[in-house]
Amino acid sequence: MRLVAAAMFEQDIKPVQVAHELRVSTKSAYQWRRRWRAGGTVALASKGPGGAVCRLGPAQLSRLCGALDQGPAAWGWAEDQRWTLERVTTLIGRLFHVRYTRCAVPRICCTGSGTPRRSQCTGPPNATSRRSRPGGT
Repeated sequence: MRLVAAAMFEQDIKPVQVAHELRVSTKSAYQWRRRWRAGGTVALASKGPGGAVCRLGPAQLSRLCGALDQGPAAWGWAEDQRWTLERVTTLIGRLFHVRYTRCAVPRICCTGSGTPRRSQCTGPPNATSRRSRPGGT
């Protein structure tokens, strides 16, 4: 959308009209034009997804994966051998003195290739999501 706006700015179309045509706020259109004037179309290219940066470095993530592989019993949760988001959050706090919310934990619980470690972090998929009928049908 920003690149379309850049093409419109090249045609000397006013930001208000760009905003109307692209269905964005006039504030965005004016910001885009300012950036376009300063750096051209390249200045309007996406900078990637936003959001906070992971507070754990590669060595810490590796250590976390090792700790998760040891299982919950090794860290004091002997009554149930499943990792829950709450437990992983607590473990991260114990190991690194870094506080994560339960919502942020799944984003860092992955292998180096980015593959989710569902069985390690959140346990097996929800057992109630695929129930078979009596008789196996």
